[in-house]
Amino acid sequence: MHNETPPPAGNGSWTPRIVAFFCNWCTYTAADLAGVSRMKYAANTRTIRVMCSGRIDPQFIVEAFAKGADGVLIGGCHPNDCHYAEGNYKMLRRFALLKRLLKDLGIAEARLRLEWISAAEGEKVKSVINDMVAKLTVLGPLDVPGKVADWDRELSQLVAAADAAPVEHEVIHA
Repeated sequence: MHNETPPPAGNGSWTPRIVAFFCNWCTYTAADLAGVSRMKYAANTRTIRVMCSGRIDPQFIVEAFAKGADGVLIGGCHPNDCHYAEGNYKMLRRFALLKRLLKDLGIAEARLRLEWISAAEGEKVKSVINDMVAKLTVLGPLDVPGKVADWDRELSQLVAAADAAPVEHEVIHA
């Protein structure tokens, strides 16, 4: 992913960038089915295949936002269908923690989404991606890289102001 703002779409309007982490055994296979079946859905998603949704480190999600993603979609096997027994439950616990973290960072809850999609649900991949694109389009660009640059400038100004302020020395009498 690049750190710059995405270029406008063909009609001059902004389109959201979504990073999708898909389980190899279910959601990635469903996305493949959607493609092979020539289902039409928004091309705003960059898919990263992982062996299991339980293997997605929370830092991957934070990093995706930090590098310019407007939304992150996580797709895994349905509960009790995980090829690694409990990986999707592990992701469910992490997802709850991630939602709280992102809320504290001021990132809207709709920008992170977890979906259980089996290998046979190509139509669901299509509808989930289209729905997420529609919701993110309403929210507008997240632009975390731009916010970080603003925070850095603000911090530099605070440091400069602190350095320029006169220092009062305390006199201690014995």
